[in-house]
Amino acid sequence: MKEIKVGVIGCGYWGPNLIRNFNESLHTDIHSVCDLMKERLNSIRIRYPQVKITEDYRDILKDDNIEAVAIATPVSSHYKIVSDALRAGKHVLVEKPLTTNVKEAESLVNLAVKKGLVLLVDHIFIYTNAIRKIKDYLARGELGEMYYFDSVRINLGLFQHDINVIWDLAPHDLAVMDHLISEQPVSITATGSSHTPSRHEDVAYITLQFRNSFIAHFHVNWMSPVKIRKIIIGGSRKMLVFDDLDPSEKIKLYDKGIQVTKTDKNSIYQSLVQYRIGDIYSPSIDSTEALKAVIEHFADCINNQKTPVTDGMAGLRVVRLLEAADRSLKKGGGKVKL
Repeated sequence: MKEIKVGVIGCGYWGPNLIRNFNESLHTDIHSVCDLMKERLNSIRIRYPQVKITEDYRDILKDDNIEAVAIATPVSSHYKIVSDALRAGKHVLVEKPLTTNVKEAESLVNLAVKKGLVLLVDHIFIYTNAIRKIKDYLARGELGEMYYFDSVRINLGLFQHDINVIWDLAPHDLAVMDHLISEQPVSITATGSSHTPSRHEDVAYITLQFRNSFIAHFHVNWMSPVKIRKIIIGGSRKMLVFDDLDPSEKIKLYDKGIQVTKTDKNSIYQSLVQYRIGDIYSPSIDSTEALKAVIEHFADCINNQKTPVTDGMAGLRVVRLLEAADRSLKKGGGKVKL
């Protein structure tokens, strides 16, 4: 018999994927599903006839048989639903970003700690085998001293009615950077523009500065004719490219870089930059679905009282960066201290 009965709130784009993975897991049993649209619920009923359906998420929270809930609703509703779920004694898996502002995120983190409950933010890329491999490379010092983190996440649409492109696309790569880079940024700048009546920015650029010379840059765009999902990490020894759209070579490790030699220590203009060009290595990456790993990790944290890799604090750190980016946007790209 499966150990954990789960309720899923929200059956739009991501909800059905959660339901499928909870159903297939050996540790979780999909018990109830909630959505405001009857058409979506009818579709779930056909595929999973054993599942209870409701249009009121409070029905799930009142059910003592349900130990955990997964929330895949618009971000503007996260604070209310997650808060209600935690107060009802349910462990929570919530889609990114955690909330729409830092104050609400801090409140949820504190509430989860107070209640002794698991709060896992579904920063899905952290659970991919590609990012796990990159984390291992960095832990072993394969890249040497870190120089920069450069991310591009662009495509045509999907335009959101309630948030700008930063809140929609940037959480993925901000979460990846937060997971891979141990240092915390000290300032952020963001610029962007809107090309629709919604006034929400659909093209934006974010730059994070750190205490040392390390720098991180993010390009997000709903107005691109091509779809790109790429991260480049530069180091003193090697450089790495992660291309999420490449089915066979998601990671490429380049033995490339520079070596600076000063021929006259009194003059910077006498510095000699030498280029190092070596081999390119692409490791084999297990293609196991990341959401499956998320569900298994969620169940493990509940059963063994563990702290999730992407816990509430990780979610809070990302929300803090998103909120600061918004402040910088309003200042026309002015620097915001973190």
